[in-house]
Amino acid sequence: MNRQLFRDFATLFRDPRTFWQTAKGNVQLWANLFVIAWAIGFMLWQGVGFAITVGTVFAIWAILAVSLNLVVGFTGLLSVGHIGFFGIGAYAMAILSSNPEYEQLRTEAIPTFAWPFFAALPVSVLLAGLVAIVVGVVFNRFRDDIYVLVSFGFAIIAFNVFLNWRGLTRGAFGIHEIARPKIGNWVLDGELDFLIFALVLLAIVMVIAWFIVTSSFGRVLTAIREDEQAIEVFGYQVTQYKLAIWVISAMMAGLAGGLFSSWTSFIDPFSFVLLESILLISIVILGGLATIWGSLLGAMAFVLLEEGMRFLPFMPVEYIGQARQVVLGILLVLLMLFRPQGLVGRYRL
Repeated sequence: MNRQLFRDFATLFRDPRTFWQTAKGNVQLWANLFVIAWAIGFMLWQGVGFAITVGTVFAIWAILAVSLNLVVGFTGLLSVGHIGFFGIGAYAMAILSSNPEYEQLRTEAIPTFAWPFFAALPVSVLLAGLVAIVVGVVFNRFRDDIYVLVSFGFAIIAFNVFLNWRGLTRGAFGIHEIARPKIGNWVLDGELDFLIFALVLLAIVMVIAWFIVTSSFGRVLTAIREDEQAIEVFGYQVTQYKLAIWVISAMMAGLAGGLFSSWTSFIDPFSFVLLESILLISIVILGGLATIWGSLLGAMAFVLLEEGMRFLPFMPVEYIGQARQVVLGILLVLLMLFRPQGLVGRYRL
């Protein structure tokens, strides 16, 4: 929780009158209270089982949002290709850990290795990082609009690799029977177990992100965001800083991908389309740029919106997916008009 919000809550319990006087016109505070109250009310309404599912989805999207905010929010590099690293992590986990016995029953068997989850996860993260090094070296040649376009191209290329490299990914048929985390004889196959595990990983990612943004390294990233040429004058190797945060961010996305494929136990290329990348950027903008807490808030608002629309009585089931996108698009337009820094952000896009 960010420090300002914590101070506001402390004031509420210590001196309610002062709280209400200072809360007037504090959009950031009311946005926090609204999303938190929305989450609590919605989960109480739908029950424990639904709350666990929503919590797991939130944890995965929050890891992705925090990782992308390091690049977009703190460094000012608008990338729409992050979903590619998410997919690389997911597919690496699937190929390394899926059940070979299941594969033998398929008409188009792919190579599988039956690795345990905790052996496959570091490889998934490292593979996403290695691809990010190669891609990042190329991307460092570009800035601004061109950077957005080349990252767009990366997302398209990644999706087509997932779809068409059938000998490795089985294309549109996807990969089944992906391993769950296992510690000794304890398999985290329960939904509550997996939620706790996902939240632990989210906490680790948040701590790493916090150390980055509060360090001298993080201050250089923020300076790059403000004026890249000016920071070069002071002797900083801007390309190395940009590449470093790009790779760290991609590895976090690979971690989220490995977690996602294990949780769903099945993946196909359509989980990693360009639209998902656009939704991820929307989460970061919605929560606020250059704020870790904003990434969590944006992810929670998005998950509640996504899951909550299932229960609208007047909404036909076949239109729910399109309706979510319309509502999210309207929210983004309103934010750009009235609060371009997002709910709790520090900077405008």
